[in-house]
Amino acid sequence: MFDAQTTTPPLRLEAVTLTLPSAAGPVEILRGVDLDVAPGERVAVVGPSGSGKSSLIAVAAGLERPTSGSVALFGQDMGRLSEDGRAKLRRAQVSLVFQSFHLLPNMTALENVAAPLEIAGRRNADETARQWLARVGLAERLTHYPHQLSGGEQQRVALARALAVEPKLLFADEPTGNLDGVNAHTVADMMFDLVAQTGAALVLVTHDTELAARADRIVTMGDGRIVG
Repeated sequence: MFDAQTTTPPLRLEAVTLTLPSAAGPVEILRGVDLDVAPGERVAVVGPSGSGKSSLIAVAAGLERPTSGSVALFGQDMGRLSEDGRAKLRRAQVSLVFQSFHLLPNMTALENVAAPLEIAGRRNADETARQWLARVGLAERLTHYPHQLSGGEQQRVALARALAVEPKLLFADEPTGNLDGVNAHTVADMMFDLVAQTGAALVLVTHDTELAARADRIVTMGDGRIVG
């Protein structure tokens, strides 16, 4: 379990910019973003489409290198790490949940949750996966493949997979965006409850104002900047 008393912020962005090429010329996606996330803090990032929310997560998680500025995860400057180094840091302390689930179609629910545990060298990966699937209400779906599960069930498997490795920071990019109202509410409840239980910090991108209101802090983006 994460010690929320530590003073090292899980995430710190300083003057981060991201410029990407396009047929019409360079496009500024992020424009000087500063953001700190405290241990155990739950931050919702909101704003219109195209404001840079998902790009912010990609840069913050080390999936995309910023054009300028610095990104630090748990005090480590991501700019000083190789791609393998960034992946190793994420594997140990960071998890991600996406709108589109990203489950491996040829693996059962149990295998999908156990896979990152096995990659991380965790003992009793299958048993831990079983426990986490039970925590998200899927104890009876262990041997089901993604195509045999509803959208809500698939996202619960993805949530179990993300949290089973006991990350200190969870990034969630529109985690309820593909779900109907009932399933969205169920997944949101589980996500906030389980994040609180594990002590992980949460950075949540969402268009859902009710979901954002459950966070400790709301950050509003516009035109690649934090505007509120």
